[in-house]
Amino acid sequence: MRHAIMPLLLVTLSIPIMAQAKPLSVCTEASPEGFDVVQYNSLTTTNASADVLMNRLVEYDASTGKVVPSLAESWEVSADGKVYTFKLRPNVPFHTTEYFKPTRPLNADDVLLSFQRMLDPANPWHKVAQSGFPHAQSMQLPSLIKAIDAPTPLAVRFTLDHPDATFLATLSMGFASIYSAEYAGQLLAAGTPEKLNSQPIGTGPFVFVRYQKDAVVRYKANPDYFAGKPAVDPLIYAITTDPTVRLQRLKAGECQIALSPKPQDISAAQQTDTLKVVQTPAFMTAFVALNTQHPPLDKPEVRQAINLAFDKASYLKAVFEGTAQAANGIYPPNTWGYATDLPGYAYDPQKARDLLAKAGLKDGFSTTIWTRPTGSLLNPNPALGAQLLQADLAKVGITAQIRTLEWGELIRRSKAGEHDLLFMGWAGDNGDPDNFLSPQFSCAAVQAGTNFARYCSPELDKLISDGKAQPAQAERTRLYHQAQALIQQQALWLPLAHPVAAVLTRGNVKGYQPSPFGRQDFSKVTLD
Repeated sequence: MRHAIMPLLLVTLSIPIMAQAKPLSVCTEASPEGFDVVQYNSLTTTNASADVLMNRLVEYDASTGKVVPSLAESWEVSADGKVYTFKLRPNVPFHTTEYFKPTRPLNADDVLLSFQRMLDPANPWHKVAQSGFPHAQSMQLPSLIKAIDAPTPLAVRFTLDHPDATFLATLSMGFASIYSAEYAGQLLAAGTPEKLNSQPIGTGPFVFVRYQKDAVVRYKANPDYFAGKPAVDPLIYAITTDPTVRLQRLKAGECQIALSPKPQDISAAQQTDTLKVVQTPAFMTAFVALNTQHPPLDKPEVRQAINLAFDKASYLKAVFEGTAQAANGIYPPNTWGYATDLPGYAYDPQKARDLLAKAGLKDGFSTTIWTRPTGSLLNPNPALGAQLLQADLAKVGITAQIRTLEWGELIRRSKAGEHDLLFMGWAGDNGDPDNFLSPQFSCAAVQAGTNFARYCSPELDKLISDGKAQPAQAERTRLYHQAQALIQQQALWLPLAHPVAAVLTRGNVKGYQPSPFGRQDFSKVTLD
């Protein structure tokens, strides 16, 4: 009997033990506005929806600076640059959840639904988006895309009104995520279209489980993900608004990754053996937007005076503590098309007072400074920054009241143009310079709410549209130099800083790469 059992025992012991998936907890800095990403423009919402739940036709590979396949295996562009035909990846499944069981894989109908709802006012999903479609509107897609059709169930064709050199890169942005037409149809039939925003479905690496506002978002690994099931499961977004608490939770092992650390937290983490700092130059700009629709900010001299009145060097030292580069314009210096010859606004309180007098405001005026309550990568210490600006403006006769609003309310009300001076930041979704110009300075972006300066100029609009229509980078660069000069002359922003995109992790986190655009990819993360 012993001889009969031994071979069976040996065989049993030789079977390898499969590695168990480990949970990944990420300490994030704010709650998402929702999960229907097309309705919103904040990076926090993109990180919680598009980055983990969804895929696009294409993605932007920051390491190579190229657009790469995703849900589209390949694409062709017509000789005149007006027709883009995408071949879809076959057999890509949508998420299976308690509230949705797909009966088919992704096909062209899903792509058509995802774009037609943004472009066609007659589409039943168009009016469902209470916040509108800020990115689609600011990128002027309704006037750019003449038609979308499906030559085959696995092919989608975009016909443009005119050539646009930014179109392919635009499709990698979070708002261009692909939704399930089957799920959308079920929600409409049930009379519950709002659930698209609270019970999302995608094709991405993680599946939505539940969301508790201001506390946690839970996801599970997608076992059927076309690029392979993630090694971490579940994924947890632990919403932790205080950066000091994020660091404490990271040190205690309650989180394995902490986003948006304070500059001093980066220094502290570098001194420990258990934590790592992963960072990359960011395609971002921190700024104060000056609302040109609110007098007296409608006068260029007043906006120029505000730029001259602020001691940015002291601000950078106090708020960013040496972890950011001073901004002279809208673009980070690593942007192609960056204008190196802009004169800028050196700190000069006397010249600021002279300009105010020229504008008929020698006795100054009253205004408000809007900011968020908690720190982020683009605004590490909101209270201190606002206080420094308030003090400097007081020196030239401008009385500014600080108004601190919760992040979601700040975004909503500033998109409506209620602010005067607004501490804000912008992260481009890809390396194209237009990713700043169209969403922040076009007339269409005023209507969409992403143009926080609320400035609409036919001259600037033409430079932006002409730049997108040019296939040659040299000609686009020339036009973008003119646009940058006009923006600075009009002093639409008070440019502050270009930060480093830094993230803190535990020492056992492998495979995480920070994005210069602030996007998040946890699908390749492993935990030792």
